[in-house]
Amino acid sequence: MRILNQLLTIPLLFGVTVICQYESYDFEDEYDNELDNEYPSVFHFIPNVEYAIPDPTIPAECARECLCPPTFPVSMYCDHRKLQTIPNIPTHIRQLYLQYNDIEAVLVKSFVNATALREINLSHNKIKSHMIETGVFAKLSNLVQLHLEHNLLEEIPFPLPRGLERLILGFNKISRLPSKTLDGLVNLTMLDLCNNYLDDPQLHGKHFSDMKNLMQINLCSNRLKSMPPDLPVSLMYLSLENNSIAFIPNNYFQMLPKIIALRMSYNNLHEVPYNAFNISNLMELNLGHNKLKQAFYIPRSLQHLYIEDNIIEVINVTLMCPSIDPLNLNHLTYIRVDQNKLTAPISTYAFFCFPHIRSIYYGEQKISASQPTQLKTPVFRRYLTPEEYDEAEDDHEEQQQEERNDDYFDPYLY
Repeated sequence: MRILNQLLTIPLLFGVTVICQYESYDFEDEYDNELDNEYPSVFHFIPNVEYAIPDPTIPAECARECLCPPTFPVSMYCDHRKLQTIPNIPTHIRQLYLQYNDIEAVLVKSFVNATALREINLSHNKIKSHMIETGVFAKLSNLVQLHLEHNLLEEIPFPLPRGLERLILGFNKISRLPSKTLDGLVNLTMLDLCNNYLDDPQLHGKHFSDMKNLMQINLCSNRLKSMPPDLPVSLMYLSLENNSIAFIPNNYFQMLPKIIALRMSYNNLHEVPYNAFNISNLMELNLGHNKLKQAFYIPRSLQHLYIEDNIIEVINVTLMCPSIDPLNLNHLTYIRVDQNKLTAPISTYAFFCFPHIRSIYYGEQKISASQPTQLKTPVFRRYLTPEEYDEAEDDHEEQQQEERNDDYFDPYLY
């Protein structure tokens, strides 16, 4: 009888184990990865959306071609869907993502109800200027950010809403800049026109000077031969890489006292005025890949200097730092000087003038046209005291946090 009872207990225990297995199984774990793979853009294009419990008062209406996830109830994702037309936008949508489609036209009828829109991303499509219906964007009074990069635009859409803050138009075919195109954009803080066909005559006139809030303008990879005129005093970031600019006028940057970062690599500069960068807020200066022969004055605020791939034979530290003020030390921490014609490292006097220097990158030098030469010290790294090391770590973490919070000056980070 005891044996029979034991035999009857075994299947009972097995049944309990199976039931427990089913009770502890989480079906959501199985589908989480599938959702992530199917809709990756949900987690990569949410710049201004708070993560919160969905508001039950917001309607669940969504265009059938798109995705409106319950976790982001005011966003509509229509990207990577081979769409040829823009679907009708529901009233409650604030962020609209239409990038990477085959859209050729932007029509008013799609936006009739879209009164709440704050951001539109129409990048990586096939839109031409004449296929944007007149006034389609101007009617969106709440719009603050508009992405139209990687299209076929020949000119900037006009008119645009006065409240617009960020306008991204890189990688188009823009070669015309009519006088009234940017009129009224008094709230614009960032304008990206990189990788277009703009030349000097198109920038003549006061296109930018009336933009009192403009902090960043990107004009890299155009056809400029001179510095853009009449930039606003508010400007902090200027990107002019990959043009054919040959000179910088005297006192040019005295009219731009708030400049923090200037990028002019891949131009045709043979020299710059000695005091060209004598401004109080400049922190990053990139003049690499030009034809410079000598150094110039370094402002006390500058932290990063890039002068690689020029034809400098000797770096005269006295020119860079004509005096030392113990109460107002220079902040330079990094210099890149590879691909020049240096035969010896920078004078040790530099460490008195620039006491915060932590790294100098010498790399290879172009002493011989046939054979690049490497200095005995390809990279100089200064030993840091424990206090300096902690300070450097804090600065690095702070910089990373700023980069996460603010994608300014990297026009193609979005």
